[in-house]
Amino acid sequence: MSWGSSRTIASTRCRNCLVWSPAMSLESVRAFFAEKAPDISVIESPISSATVALAAQAYGVEPGRIAKTLILRIGERVVLIVASGTSRMDNKKVKAVFGGKPKMLGLDEVAEITGHEVGGVCPFGLKTPLPVYCDVSLKAFDEIVPAAGSTHSAVRLRPSRMAELVGAEWVDVCDERS
Repeated sequence: MSWGSSRTIASTRCRNCLVWSPAMSLESVRAFFAEKAPDISVIESPISSATVALAAQAYGVEPGRIAKTLILRIGERVVLIVASGTSRMDNKKVKAVFGGKPKMLGLDEVAEITGHEVGGVCPFGLKTPLPVYCDVSLKAFDEIVPAAGSTHSAVRLRPSRMAELVGAEWVDVCDERS
């Protein structure tokens, strides 16, 4: 097996798996937008956008405009929180809003639940329906750039449009990094 620069361990691990693959993940996001917002196109980058810093470079925006997606287990619930790339989750705020201590999911569990590999996780085209929350940190921007199912894809849209498309509730669970 070749470990080319465009493949990640997460994407090659399930290469022969019929349940999930990076191509299926990207296609599920494209199908989501084709159905719900045909005016929004998935954009692809030849360089990885798997981290906030890489995504900001790949799409030519400041890191705060990158909309990172956090997948948390709180008690028995799994929730998805989308926040500004420069924000940091505040455990006390999360506990106050959701009523429990948050725990980040592992790589395999994220892929299994969302259908997206880490670095491409987004609230669009999810394998399993999940409650989605948008942190108020996103409201500082007129346009944000969330991932679109792979480590080389994203979309550009207004924070309010994203929240509307995914039925998200607005919450205040992050603080800006200093």
